Amino acid sequence: MEKKVKNPLKSLLTIVISLAFAGFFLWFALKGLDFKVIQKSLAKANYWWVLFAACFGIAAYWFRAIRWNLMLEPMGHQISNSNSLWSISFGYLMNLTIPRSGEVARATALYGVEKVPVDQSFGTIILERVVDLVCMVIFLGLTAIFKFHTIVSFYHFVMDRKVEKDKFVPNFFERQMMKLGVNDFDSFYLYVKITIAILILIGLFLFYTYKKEKLINFGKGILKGLTSIFKLKQKGKFILYTIGIWVSYYFAAYLVCFALPETSNFTFDDGFLILVVGTFGMIIPASGGIGAFNLAMKYGFMALFISMGKSGELGGEVGLTYSFISLPLQIVIMLVMGLISIPMLARARNTAVVEKEFK
Repeated sequence: MEKKVKNPLKSLLTIVISLAFAGFFLWFALKGLDFKVIQKSLAKANYWWVLFAACFGIAAYWFRAIRWNLMLEPMGHQISNSNSLWSISFGYLMNLTIPRSGEVARATALYGVEKVPVDQSFGTIILERVVDLVCMVIFLGLTAIFKFHTIVSFYHFVMDRKVEKDKFVPNFFERQMMKLGVNDFDSFYLYVKITIAILILIGLFLFYTYKKEKLINFGKGILKGLTSIFKLKQKGKFILYTIGIWVSYYFAAYLVCFALPETSNFTFDDGFLILVVGTFGMIIPASGGIGAFNLAMKYGFMALFISMGKSGELGGEVGLTYSFISLPLQIVIMLVMGLISIPMLARARNTAVVEKEFK
């Protein structure tokens, strides 16, 4: 079989786009910010709480590794918890370079040490995302219930500051289009969206036409991974480890609040909103969540401060301070665990080769 050569230009373009996203959101989050305020807050922070939060961040890795084993078991794969852990860690490391590349890297890494077919393990990873989405919806529901006043207060705050819609101020692109005779931008943008949608459909059709057989085989493997949840032998453990993952996520986010004097009095339900807003920030395909996470925390803390009758501007500054602690914490965990995973996976591969030769 001919080995497919990776396109370095495509990878480079993906990285550049990801960095552009990160740069844009970071610029938008920091626009008009007084850095001295952030520096003072960071200097007063109690980093013992950050270390405590890191313990929960690492625990989430371990719970996810064991849960992954439970999902692979119905397909006849008995893998070690350590290989599962280091494959996951390697995948998260890859996400720091190219967003969303970690899922494929994780499945590939597991194949290298356990010979689990990539399509099957990738199917379980997709299933993980579905389960995580359900958990996210649960936390979203808890936020809507316990922080409804916060959401409403922030909504009114945004509406009060919103610029009048009937006042059209064209941007640079729109000014250039006006020179070409374009005046109805509602219709123009509609036609652009329709054109893009048609081009995407044509591209998908052509891709399917030329890669039909490979796509069908890959789809069958993914389907096998997805249906593994119905064949779980230890459903109770699966639920417990899922709860463990999200409880760890919650405390990894909430405990950082105690590191800052301005947020040390935040309540348990405030943590729901922080977790949900932070997760939304990490979903955006920016390198390591940089920029998007900072902006999300800025708005999330603004909402909390406004609902408490405090200054929204102060809340935004505190939210950015929080993000400058929480996000580096997540990135450091990804880097440390990911870098450790490289020699650990290499050693596991070598061990597997030696064992095969002696059989």
